[in-house]
Amino acid sequence: MRRLIVFQHISLDGYFTDSNGDMSWAKQDSDEEFNAFSSQNAKAGGVLIFGRVTYDLMAGFWPTKQACESLPIIAERMNNLPKIVFSRTLDKVSWNNTTLIKGDLVTEIRQLKSQPGEGMAVLGSGSIVAQLAPRDLIDEYQVVLNPIALGAGRTMFDGIRQRLGLKLTNSRTFRNGKVFLSYVPARKQRYHHGTS
Repeated sequence: MRRLIVFQHISLDGYFTDSNGDMSWAKQDSDEEFNAFSSQNAKAGGVLIFGRVTYDLMAGFWPTKQACESLPIIAERMNNLPKIVFSRTLDKVSWNNTTLIKGDLVTEIRQLKSQPGEGMAVLGSGSIVAQLAPRDLIDEYQVVLNPIALGAGRTMFDGIRQRLGLKLTNSRTFRNGKVFLSYVPARKQRYHHGTS
């Protein structure tokens, strides 16, 4: 069974986007140490999963010359890895190696998880996280806590109506103040074999 992880940058006050839907603040305060970590993490491979809003943001940045020059390893992976965008409003996708799925998110993810192949990672896309987490479909939450308070925005758990027990499995603090935290659902802890 394929694993599904969530990788998310969040602010100290818990938001993954600001009140305007912007996620670019997460690229601030990067340094050599954190960029090396991000590049190593990007090499893990797998299938990237997005909702429409995050897809639009990512597709508007990663294929650009700026992204390819400033973060070449990550840009190469983002542009070439297989990607799935879940949207009922998009009619077509133009970013390299992207598949558009209009079907029911939970049903489609269950089917994808049951297939053989590399793992999958949800990037951004809080509405996807909020729909999948209560249904026990996320195996690991990788969070980068950023030393910034946004004051308002969206959390990656917007819409969850029940408590979600998590167990910390890994952490790392970077010189730039960012903190990487890895959690698994508490009931899956005994099956966890470490993080990538």
